[in-house]
Amino acid sequence: MGGASAAAGLHVTWFGHASTLVEIDGARLLVDPMWSDRASPSRIAGPRRLLGPPCALPELPEVDGIVFSHDHYDHLDMRTVRELTRLQRAPFLVPLGVSAHLLRWGVPPERIIELDWHDSAHIAGLRITATPARHFSGRGLVRNNTLWASWVLAGGSRRVFYSGDTGYFPGFARIGRDYGPFDATLMQLGAYAPSWPDVHMTPEEAVAAHVDVGGAALVPVHWGTFDLGPHGWAEPVDRARKEAAARGAHLVVPKPGERVDLATPPDLDPWWEPLG
Repeated sequence: MGGASAAAGLHVTWFGHASTLVEIDGARLLVDPMWSDRASPSRIAGPRRLLGPPCALPELPEVDGIVFSHDHYDHLDMRTVRELTRLQRAPFLVPLGVSAHLLRWGVPPERIIELDWHDSAHIAGLRITATPARHFSGRGLVRNNTLWASWVLAGGSRRVFYSGDTGYFPGFARIGRDYGPFDATLMQLGAYAPSWPDVHMTPEEAVAAHVDVGGAALVPVHWGTFDLGPHGWAEPVDRARKEAAARGAHLVVPKPGERVDLATPPDLDPWWEPLG
């Protein structure tokens, strides 16, 4: 998929869960790529994919950066990282502490850029900034020994905000004030529960966060791929659709593997309804 260089403007391809390719102002960023069958350290136990990846990793175009929001298994996957290290030449951008995982998995240190909140890196004409989120980190029994982040992906003329995994919090308004407005937002809106308000947003909170940061098109992520919350498969986008309509937000829900032009966002296509 894709040619030798990224197109101008703004295009997004969603591969399932949070894995997304962002083409912005002539550069490509791969966000939270996770291609394994299970979100788990085990090949035989743990949450299994409901939908397979729409393409294989070798079929991806050359990217300019690979961005991770935090180290949970459904976002930072060892087998995917190792394969991308072999297939791609791009640097990995991660929050503080996450480099230790990558180094253990054989990523050369010169290909790792580790950022604190509000730190930025410049890659392929883009300014990529780690911004706050309300979540936690850890693999296995160890928690919060690495940082988690949302991300601002800014080109010369276009800007995208990726929420990462997060509860809803006042920091979204500050991010909008300091870094927005945004042509598009990638908002986490799956795997929520009433007892997890500081971990993941509900669909209604995701729409509110989109409005807070000053987003134009809202692309939902973190849904439809792994069963990680006590709700139905299609409930996240169904609820987001109602809330977006109520608040005048432009919701765009790509099919897995569909490349969407967000410079001229398409009308909503409820492709998921026959599958729900």
